[in-house]
Amino acid sequence: MQVGVDPPSPGKPVATLSDRIAPQCLVFLQEVLGSFHPRDFSFRLWDGSVWDAEPGEPSRFTMVLRNPGVLRTMFWSPSELALGEAYLYNDLDIEGDISSAFLLADRLVHLRLGLAERLRFARLLLALPSSGRHWGARPTERLRGPLHSMGRDRQAVTYHYDMSNAFYSLWLDERMVYSCAYFTDPGDNLDTAQERKLDYLCRKLRLQRGERVLDIGCGWGGLVIHAAKNYGVQAHGITLSRPQADLANERIRLAGLSDRCRVDVRDYREIHAPESYDKLVSVGMFEHVGESRLQEYFRGASRLLRPGGVFLNHGIACNPGFPPVPGPSFSDHYIFPDGELLPLGTTLRVAEASGFEVRDVESLREHYVLTLRHWVQRLEARREEACGVTDEKTYRLWRLYLAGAAHKFRMGQNSVYQVLLSKTFDGESGLPLTRGDWYAGGGHFNSPEE
Repeated sequence: MQVGVDPPSPGKPVATLSDRIAPQCLVFLQEVLGSFHPRDFSFRLWDGSVWDAEPGEPSRFTMVLRNPGVLRTMFWSPSELALGEAYLYNDLDIEGDISSAFLLADRLVHLRLGLAERLRFARLLLALPSSGRHWGARPTERLRGPLHSMGRDRQAVTYHYDMSNAFYSLWLDERMVYSCAYFTDPGDNLDTAQERKLDYLCRKLRLQRGERVLDIGCGWGGLVIHAAKNYGVQAHGITLSRPQADLANERIRLAGLSDRCRVDVRDYREIHAPESYDKLVSVGMFEHVGESRLQEYFRGASRLLRPGGVFLNHGIACNPGFPPVPGPSFSDHYIFPDGELLPLGTTLRVAEASGFEVRDVESLREHYVLTLRHWVQRLEARREEACGVTDEKTYRLWRLYLAGAAHKFRMGQNSVYQVLLSKTFDGESGLPLTRGDWYAGGGHFNSPEE
């Protein structure tokens, strides 16, 4: 394929390189992606030219290429990070159902052109601007200190959670629960599913009036408030985010629960209160611990828990059966710096080596797909407000991240597990023979005051 240049006609504007090359770029897309089936997507180039979805297939999304350079990013040495940055900085855009675009993104990331194809298309691709552009330091490049030290973890966590309470409130549920909800039907609304999840956690822990409960990584306090209000426990939550803690404690005050729960800004490694808690729970914080700190995490939890107590650990895990994605992860650089997703087997092995007995493991993978879809839809519906409290880049960043996460859970690349761990006493777990009481509430409140 050659890049032809026709001589300009008298009085006719001279076409730019990007204008002249657009038709060849369309041909390139058709040859490389023409076998994709179902091809239920469209491309629109910087000059307005369009390659429509295949006949009979409705276009679920349109990939908009803002300049010819993004084509080289997509096809010369594609990576998740390069594609993500191209979207983040508006070199490319996705109109329509962004979640559907990730099947195409997967194909691009794993696309490896043969030598003949590379030679065939090299002249076109190499004539385009260089790939891999980004502006400014990536978040991971700003972190200082040893990996997973308390100081560095605080930097990483506050980068993610301190952005804006107002931003998160636009697309989370009314309690601002930033973790997988629990659905009994795909049509459940998000507020109902999150309320049901909080109650399900309390029933799995078998909370009793007067018990002391520690929530490690409590976010905006949804679970500690629910547990104190509906189960009469003394609930203590910890987070590394000051804005989260401030809002959580204000909500606690407004609910009249200041005598029964509180939230502190504290690292889990700073809690020194041996055997002072009856129950422990951690929901959506585990991804920040890191494999090098797993033993410290579980041994610390065991020290805090009284004999006969239980620890419910809810966290995302990777599926080791999936081949690793080539190149660096966009999420690692821009969403969760220093975050680590580990195989479930690794987590269970270290938990058992730290003195816990594994009593129950439940996957909620499909529930997270539904949760993330809700979050994407709610964020997109409030785009203008989101850009107003942050900026356009932040909106694009979270839209891409949430949609990409939904895709990874849908495909089974990631899952989320609730693991119930028991600190047995002389071989006695103190647990009933069945899980019947977990489901007795039927998804409704089980208040000890009723």
